[in-house]
Amino acid sequence: MLEIKNLHARIEDKEILKGLNLVIKPGEIHCIMGPNGSGKSTLVNTIMGHPSYEVTEGEILLFGENVLEMEPNERALAGLFLAFQYPKEIAGVSMVNFLT
Repeated sequence: MLEIKNLHARIEDKEILKGLNLVIKPGEIHCIMGPNGSGKSTLVNTIMGHPSYEVTEGEILLFGENVLEMEPNERALAGLFLAFQYPKEIAGVSMVNFLT
């Protein structure tokens, strides 16, 4: 389970995420949607550990483990995955199989 609790994150001096809470249970697939500038990219880049984004408050837990203490490669090995909006098509692989 991925739990995000009271997440605040910024890039440079601009706070983008201001108290975000989210729970994604095992087996669920979520699509993050919203207008430009609403924080979608900030959220996923923060979860994945992009160095340009700083978490100023809150926590991200993956099956109870603190994601914020993991390096980006450790996050990937733990099962976190970022899919792009327009991924390359792979013959014979459905989107559900690609994401799971």
